[in-house]
Amino acid sequence: MQRGRNMPVSRRKVSVVCVMVLNVLICILMGVTWRYKENNHLKSRTPVTRFWRPEVLNKAFWNKEQHLLDLIYNPNVNFVLSGDSLIELPDWLNDTGPLNPCEPDYRVFTQISDYNSLPQRFQDFLLYLRCRTYPMLMNQPHVCDEKPFLLLVVKSLIPHFDRRQAIRQTWGRAGVVANRTVAMVFLLGNPSPVDHFPNLLEMLVHEEKIHKDLLQWDYRETFFNLTLKEVLFLEWFNQNCPHAQYILKGDDDVFVNTLLIIDLLEGLSDNGAKDVFIGDVISDASPHRDSKLKYYVPESVFEGTYPPYAGGGGYLYSGELALRLYNVSRQVVLYPIDDVYTGMCLKKLGLVPEKHSGFRTFGIEEKYRNNPCIYRSLMLVHSRTPEEMLTIWPWIIHPELDCQ
Repeated sequence: MQRGRNMPVSRRKVSVVCVMVLNVLICILMGVTWRYKENNHLKSRTPVTRFWRPEVLNKAFWNKEQHLLDLIYNPNVNFVLSGDSLIELPDWLNDTGPLNPCEPDYRVFTQISDYNSLPQRFQDFLLYLRCRTYPMLMNQPHVCDEKPFLLLVVKSLIPHFDRRQAIRQTWGRAGVVANRTVAMVFLLGNPSPVDHFPNLLEMLVHEEKIHKDLLQWDYRETFFNLTLKEVLFLEWFNQNCPHAQYILKGDDDVFVNTLLIIDLLEGLSDNGAKDVFIGDVISDASPHRDSKLKYYVPESVFEGTYPPYAGGGGYLYSGELALRLYNVSRQVVLYPIDDVYTGMCLKKLGLVPEKHSGFRTFGIEEKYRNNPCIYRSLMLVHSRTPEEMLTIWPWIIHPELDCQ
């Protein structure tokens, strides 16, 4: 111990230097080791294949139109014929059709090989596929002034006066229902004499003056134009009713248990409510290729399978989601089947509709059709006549009915 305290100054300096050099070497070694481990860690997180798989071009007209929209709204989309090898954009992307989207698109004559053999309804639909702007003939801009909790939206045809009136007298009553504000609108197109519709304009004008719940646009009322009815309503909703909390949308031949719908909605959490889309969901469906069927879609028009979608007879969704559907619908090419189209828009938003056993868009068993208690437990049933609606509604609202 004595010798340590009397160590010469020069030897102590040498010891200090050695310690400092050793510390530097340790720091360098630790740094190299850390970088080696970090590089290996990063390599382990780097995907072997591309995260975004390039879109594959196909020959169907709708698919090519959708590819074009994808390119417009997402310039980073890569187009390939097959595999992962990039190619130059095909010529058809430069063939953009008429400047006015509501003029006939005569490209379809050459781009759809079997166009001339398609049913007339398909030919008409394809000629005006890009048109989404139609004059409004009847509007109700104040129907949502009370900021409804539930907006009932019914797709109808002008001659269906009896159906609309039955709905108004039963499940579609506007006002305060179960302590919640409910509003109602009917969606109408403009029937053409070409389709052999009678002229009922005077009756329609009289109906509008009395009830003030009709929304009508000047487009041809056809089955394939139900998709137009959908996107035009979303545009109207965005402009006139953006504060409605929920929407129940259905056909004019469905029966809806409005009280049960409100009860279901009141039980939703705030977080779950914004993305809610409930109905009778159909999954793993594909286009029908039999030209005799109502839902026939030829391969020259569309290739692929359908995303999950709720049957168009009726479904329930949030007002917030309706606003997002309106925005994203501009990125999805119109499709001739409206409920499939809505499923496509949901997929674009990264959402999947929720299946609920209370929505029966394909009806219920015949033995239950006249059972009052069955309707107490169901949200929506398709299809019912005006007479049946007037029969069923008292079963819903009369508390003395025992269904224990």
